[in-house]
Amino acid sequence: MTDRYTSSLLLIAALGSGLIAGVFFAFSSFVMGALGRLPAPQGIAAMQSINIVVINPVFMAVFLGTALLAAYLAFWAGTHWSDARALWVMIGALVYIVGSVGVTMAFNVPLNNALATISPSGPEAASDWKAYSATWTLWNSVRGFASLGAAAAFIVAQWR
Repeated sequence: MTDRYTSSLLLIAALGSGLIAGVFFAFSSFVMGALGRLPAPQGIAAMQSINIVVINPVFMAVFLGTALLAAYLAFWAGTHWSDARALWVMIGALVYIVGSVGVTMAFNVPLNNALATISPSGPEAASDWKAYSATWTLWNSVRGFASLGAAAAFIVAQWR
């Protein structure tokens, strides 16, 4: 890759990672808190709706597109260790892939799938919602910090 091409890809990866970090930040810092203030049936129903609506072309293009770009950049870094940017590119790529996408698939998606089976008006709804919300927010914060860390690594790579 030419320096200009590499720099362009790093910029796109940093922007994608940062945008995803912002989405996760919003959920951890106020969306889940707002849903938690609602009665459990309403909070559950709202989150069930969010979990359906989030699967859309725009969000998925940024979330998974950044992952694909990160994978490509990891390959590039692995074949260009003599480039001063390679270490930071590899760090950014691995942190995004593992910390954002991996955590999503291993923790948040299974939690969302379990929430989808809960009846908002069921007898265990309140306790299920409380447990879901706390665990989901914890893992969401992990993927938020990972996405932000990936963005930072891609930016540092630009400086090398």
